[in-house]
Amino acid sequence: MRTILEMQKQLLPDLMEILKKRYTILHQILLSDVIGRRTLAVSLNMTERVLRAETDLLKAQGLIEIENIGMRISDSGRKLLEALEPIVKEIFGLSNLEERIQKAFGLRKVVIVPGDSEASPLTKKELGRAGAKALLGAMSSQDVVAVTGGSTIAEVAEQLSPPANLSLKQCWFVPARGGLGESLEIQANTIASGMAKRLGAGYRLLHVPDLLGKEAYESLVGDPNIHDIVEMIREARIIIHGIGDAMEMARRRKLESSVVQELQKEGALAESFGYYFDENGVVVHKMLTLGLRLEDIKSTETVIGIAGGKSKAKAILAVLKFGHEDILVIDEAAAEEIVEEIERSESRKAE
Repeated sequence: MRTILEMQKQLLPDLMEILKKRYTILHQILLSDVIGRRTLAVSLNMTERVLRAETDLLKAQGLIEIENIGMRISDSGRKLLEALEPIVKEIFGLSNLEERIQKAFGLRKVVIVPGDSEASPLTKKELGRAGAKALLGAMSSQDVVAVTGGSTIAEVAEQLSPPANLSLKQCWFVPARGGLGESLEIQANTIASGMAKRLGAGYRLLHVPDLLGKEAYESLVGDPNIHDIVEMIREARIIIHGIGDAMEMARRRKLESSVVQELQKEGALAESFGYYFDENGVVVHKMLTLGLRLEDIKSTETVIGIAGGKSKAKAILAVLKFGHEDILVIDEAAAEEIVEEIERSESRKAE
């Protein structure tokens, strides 16, 4: 397929540009559910006149439906997008980035979506859709799935729908840790229950703060109800988690200034699972928290990391160097930064 595409790029470069443009329009309509022509033109940086000609063609092909409230994708358009996905990855150069990162870190699978999720809400939605697809592809009929919090994982939950060929009624979703005390919508408890409800699975919740003092920790860890749910969390076959910037997560956790200074001194770049990592993937700080421990993460069968945005690239890279990721779902902006760092590292070793 790649050889044919290369020949087409040489002989019919205009055709490739037209394909990319029409795919992007169709894809944006898919992510928007329903969208007006003016709004779509602005989001694509395209004039309404040019967009009208393109959407009229897509409608004539039965790929979109145009109503008074806006445009929506048709079933035929949805099927076409799914069939085009591997081809478009080649055209946009995403397949090369996926292979580069997969090989560099020995990952089972890397999925890259076009764009920058920090700059575009629609790219973040696509990141969630890709994460949902990766999760469903890894699940079997009696799994326990541990879920962290955060806006990206919340978007994954929004994009989940029951698979046609697999019953997940005997699966369980659990929070990986306690809550941060932030917006309810992006807490691990809320996301775990939301995922379970969308898939018809069961769920259990952990009603404790994420950050605990020593006395509170010792008191809660001995509680039979807390003990049961923590044991269930630690036996999860799948973990799906986000990756945060270390200083941003320290701020969200309202850590004491002395702890923040220590993190800065130790060179903390990334946070995940309540652990802080430096640029080499070394754990430089850990939270006293109920839920997943480092040894649990290391023994988990499938760990799925999802993150995006150019500014998150160093944090993602730090977690990758720590290891134990199996499936990585990121956006193009983060992927390009990561591959540049891989190439710089290889160049330094060669000198």
